[in-house]
Amino acid sequence: MALTKKTNRLSTLNTYWFSTDNTSVDKKIQAELKSSCTLPCHIAVIMDGNGRWAKSKNKTRMEGHSAGVDSVRDIVEACTELGINYLTLFTFSTENWKRPKNEVSALMRLIVNVIGREARKLHENNIRLNVIGEIDILPDKVRSTMTQTMELTKNNSKLVLTIALSYSGQWDIAQACKAIAFDVQRGRLKPESVNEQLFSSYLSTAAMPDPELLIRTSGEFRISNFMLWQSAYSEIYYTNTYWPDFRRPELYDAILEFQRRERRFGLTSEQIQNNTLPASKL
Repeated sequence: MALTKKTNRLSTLNTYWFSTDNTSVDKKIQAELKSSCTLPCHIAVIMDGNGRWAKSKNKTRMEGHSAGVDSVRDIVEACTELGINYLTLFTFSTENWKRPKNEVSALMRLIVNVIGREARKLHENNIRLNVIGEIDILPDKVRSTMTQTMELTKNNSKLVLTIALSYSGQWDIAQACKAIAFDVQRGRLKPESVNEQLFSSYLSTAAMPDPELLIRTSGEFRISNFMLWQSAYSEIYYTNTYWPDFRRPELYDAILEFQRRERRFGLTSEQIQNNTLPASKL
């Protein structure tokens, strides 16, 4: 059962970021989530379904992507209000470069327009923008807009908003392997010193904790080459909702489901309940 009643919010969402007039019901739900259990420190989202949402409404794919921006806005605001520390959004994958050139170009323009327009609002609300992925192959305008916004917001601390752009989990692992091999070759590392913790420090996400909650929209049951290493113990939440319809009520449902789960990390329920660890962990 959903935590909140779903309504058609597309026509009522504010045009500008951080201007949502939260209802008393919304504030009450947020208070309940905060008090009921631990909130995830890091939420990662595979934002999927823009095209199918558009098709179902006889709209163009770009209209679907534009509508998805409203969802980004609402989820960023909600995470900020809840006190979530890290939010990572899978915006454009390495594989997405294979899409029609006109769609890719339009998507890049959309990204530039949104980040350029909202950079000041992000800064004013103490949000730090971070970008992971193959930044070097992005169009110059996209790269410069992202770089300028990251510089503007680099000292902010309320929420780290990470945009995974031209990103894939396999690329992330491969580039970490190359960097480690280079440091071993130069004598900076000994091969025997390479372990899980060290490897993680070479990933593009080294400065943040692994996602505790991974959300995938649109009814697809896969993680599509996203944060393959980092999501080893993420709680995965799948929803049939297309991304343009995924708003804060759906986010609250995902967080509530996260709070209901028992996170065992390879241990047994009894060990978790009794707060005991095997001898190898002591």
